[in-house]
Amino acid sequence: MTQHAPDLSSLIGSRICHDLVSPLGAIGNGVELLGMSQPPSPELDLISESVTHALARIRMFRLAFGAVRGEQRISGREVASILDGLGKGGKIRFEWSMPTELPRREAKLLLLLVQCCESAMAWGGVLTLGHAAQGWRLDARAPRLRLEPALWHPLTSGTAPDDPRPSEVHFALVPPMLAATSRSLSVTTTEEEIHLIL
Repeated sequence: MTQHAPDLSSLIGSRICHDLVSPLGAIGNGVELLGMSQPPSPELDLISESVTHALARIRMFRLAFGAVRGEQRISGREVASILDGLGKGGKIRFEWSMPTELPRREAKLLLLLVQCCESAMAWGGVLTLGHAAQGWRLDARAPRLRLEPALWHPLTSGTAPDDPRPSEVHFALVPPMLAATSRSLSVTTTEEEIHLIL
């Protein structure tokens, strides 16, 4: 691939997510209409939560794996909305403080790191994203974490893990985004906590 060739994998990711957002949104609208015409039920609540969670995950994938052009920016409210949707029907509770807007590349990096933390929080927990003038901090807390050194250790040196599985691809995408945003990553872990500083 030449220096000016398009990033086809990112464009494919954007296209797939773009095409899935509309039908998922239509399903969500249909569930909302059903809720207005029928009495509340646990079944309808479960469907509604699942659709909200799925739609948020597709939006996250679109931002984390999709293409970014130039110096695009995104509103902090959009990122917060994605985190809010991920928390509905999922095992992880999200807390955050977001700026009014942020560079899209930065949001892409944050959501890749969110997925890294999710991989370690298989049994649930609380993931907090904090923004300050000096940068970002992500704190994951859980009664039990699944930490794989082969995935986490390379990130602190800005290198990708060797031969990641499809479920671990976000770890391989973090180092290029650190370089693209001119940031370094500090990782501290314990048996119950992960602390990331950008």
